[in-house]
Amino acid sequence: PLHRDTMQPQKPPTPPQGKKLLDQVHDALRVKHYSTRTEQTYIEWCRRYIIYHDKRHPAEMGITEIQAYITHLATEGNVAASTQNQALSAILFLYRHVLLQKIEFPTDLIRAKKPNRLPSVLSKDEALAVIQKMTGIPKLMAQLLFGSGLRLMECLRLRIKDIDFANRQIIVRDGKGENDRSVPLPESI
Repeated sequence: PLHRDTMQPQKPPTPPQGKKLLDQVHDALRVKHYSTRTEQTYIEWCRRYIIYHDKRHPAEMGITEIQAYITHLATEGNVAASTQNQALSAILFLYRHVLLQKIEFPTDLIRAKKPNRLPSVLSKDEALAVIQKMTGIPKLMAQLLFGSGLRLMECLRLRIKDIDFANRQIIVRDGKGENDRSVPLPESI
């Protein structure tokens, strides 16, 4: 793009200096309120991408190197399609939000094949039979997960103040996407 005052080509903004690149990725993920697990995963994918390209700085690389790495994951890494998508999202985040480079989604990638099988899911009776064999806190957590639809991290972060016994509901604070929501408190609990 051209700078509107001088009509000269405008340089893209430079990322903050002084911090290590993966620390900058961590900070950018925090600013955008990504979950802790997503932070860890994205940082790991960025690290693997850099190591794959002999520790070259990503600012020196571009779409060709991204395509080479993502293709490598599908052909030699034998990763699942969802894993390949996760790695691509992490690398695109690195370029767009840390290096502040406009990188378009690579279109001619070799994609991992999605499996043609249905996931194996326990029936209601099977899930209840498993829960009946459990005891203590793990049993309570399993009951909450199964009975109210909580995500694992939501269950781990629950506090007594989040349970509304009068209205038979659980308030999930800072759930996925930093959203609060309420879910039913299972009758059995």
